[in-house]
Amino acid sequence: MSELTPYLCVVDARAAIAWYADVLGAEVTFEPVVMPDGKVGHVELAVDGAGWMMSEEFESAGVAAPDPLRGSAVSMHLTVADVDATCARVVAAGVTLDRGPEDSPPAGRVAVFRDPFGHRWFLNQPF
Repeated sequence: MSELTPYLCVVDARAAIAWYADVLGAEVTFEPVVMPDGKVGHVELAVDGAGWMMSEEFESAGVAAPDPLRGSAVSMHLTVADVDATCARVVAAGVTLDRGPEDSPPAGRVAVFRDPFGHRWFLNQPF
């Protein structure tokens, strides 16, 4: 069976790990690999089993965080148990919601936001 796992790039992985843990309830499932220059070269996180990988920027490999002036080319779709509660934590962390929370049949209760690291998240709580 194949698997597709998002691999995000951020400018400050330590801050991103803390934000995702505090706001989305993420857990580190693979401890950060710290490179000789001090950058986080790899870490893995998950929210209720939905996992992703992450690293800091590596210019030599062409790996860069989203450009805040252009936005993110990919949206992360995360199913959560309570969209409203998750959105309350997102807003309390200083992020403005792009959409919702709102009912959007047949998908369920949804909301969209862009995290402080430039990544766009689509939250979904199925009906």
